[in-house]
Amino acid sequence: MIVAHERNVQATQLNHPEIKNAVKRILISPKEGWEGYVMRTFELGEGGHTPKHTHAWPHINYIVRGKGILHLDGKDYALEAGSFAYIPNDKIHQFRNNGPEPFVLICIVPEEGDV
Repeated sequence: MIVAHERNVQATQLNHPEIKNAVKRILISPKEGWEGYVMRTFELGEGGHTPKHTHAWPHINYIVRGKGILHLDGKDYALEAGSFAYIPNDKIHQFRNNGPEPFVLICIVPEEGDV
């Protein structure tokens, strides 16, 4: 069981050639008792993005703050606070911040997807 606030969760700066200005926080995982799943936030700063990638698991995303673009399976979708998306496994996708403020999203994946 856990009741907390994201500001109190340690952030991990993501360092990879295909990632820019991105921070991850793991909010809930099997460590807190949610067996099989992980809920994290990603914060993309101005000009930030995740890599264009694909993987064997699906994920669910909810936009908390800011504005951005989801590139999914060859199409771009404008996102803002309150937007959500289901990304099936094996689909090419990427999140990009296209505004001046941080673009923050919740991402829920099966445990094996938190890599």
